Amino acid sequence: MRTWDIFCKVIDNYGDIGVSWRLARSLAHEQGARVRLWVDDLAAFQRIRPEIQPDRAQQLCEEVTVCVWRQEAVFGEPAEAVIEAFGCTLPDVYVAAMAARMPPPVWINLEYLSAESWVGAHHGLPSPHPQLPLTKYFFFPGYTRQTGGLLRERDLLARRSAFVQLEIEAYWRALGLAAPVPGEWRISLFAYENPALAELLDAWRSGADPVTLLVPEGRILPQLAKWLGLSALQAGDVIRRDALQVMVLPFASQDDYDRLLWACDLNFVRGEDSCVRAQWAARPLVWQAYPQAESVHHDKLEALLALYTEGLEPLAAQAVRDAWRCWNGVPGAPDMAACWAGWRAQRDVLGAHAAVWQARLADQPGLVETLVEFVENKRPQAV
Repeated sequence: MRTWDIFCKVIDNYGDIGVSWRLARSLAHEQGARVRLWVDDLAAFQRIRPEIQPDRAQQLCEEVTVCVWRQEAVFGEPAEAVIEAFGCTLPDVYVAAMAARMPPPVWINLEYLSAESWVGAHHGLPSPHPQLPLTKYFFFPGYTRQTGGLLRERDLLARRSAFVQLEIEAYWRALGLAAPVPGEWRISLFAYENPALAELLDAWRSGADPVTLLVPEGRILPQLAKWLGLSALQAGDVIRRDALQVMVLPFASQDDYDRLLWACDLNFVRGEDSCVRAQWAARPLVWQAYPQAESVHHDKLEALLALYTEGLEPLAAQAVRDAWRCWNGVPGAPDMAACWAGWRAQRDVLGAHAAVWQARLADQPGLVETLVEFVENKRPQAV
């Protein structure tokens, strides 16, 4: 049985810990690995995994040993495979212990996801340590077979299919909603602050179709409250403005958030983890890339747009490009009212495309399988 240590610093609005936790759980459940997940902020981890106890130095959760990563932590013997998630820096004492272990661990820097073309050429490249007999490998998730693939559990698509076929009506009832009426949109909104939000809400409010907007607690609530003319919003609030009904949901656990994505007609998502989960949901999505200096994130946006719209009918492809660009503040994009009109006209085509896109991604190896194979191939043999 292989042992794995995964190190994660929570710096990116739950995305880092979200990916690290999914990876740790899949390694334990699907690969029979013994996994320690080292996390520097258990309170943030608890938001997506409510059973986590922030005051415990070590605890077992779904067969994963969750450990607090503090300066004074006692790490013990390094694992056979060590993952440095998203460029977090491993403790010097731990790196020294890695160098002392024979054979040394396979050291992986798990990078952020990108659809950019250069990713395939850099995936798997080695980086020798300047002083110690260790080599770190750069491992890139991605959308092509030249990369590490996307993170998904083995049973994810089956669970999603069963939910859509058998459980969706009960899901709406549990939220206090009736089944959608003909023409209604059920839309989830998980976003960073966004200047385009007010214009989009205006379009929904004055539109011909009823819109039910489901908003988990998060960074967008103050901006949404301001548009509604309220001082604040909290979970449980339901507010109607003409054709638009806004419902605020509690901050969602990962499993609850998956079900929200599966249930909605359209999902506005942000960052990495929710973007990937929305693609596995086989529902249309509008992605908000994590904002970066000098608009570097626009390159990442365009790279994914190019892949996602490949083979899509021209008008539908343009609707996706316009909406994503406007939502991400790309200069020259149409305003959000025009974007919504274009999206609405392509509703059926975009819905069908989302299912085709999911199937295309599912035809490629997943990140866990690719990672395990990579580590096995790189693992030194004891002398």
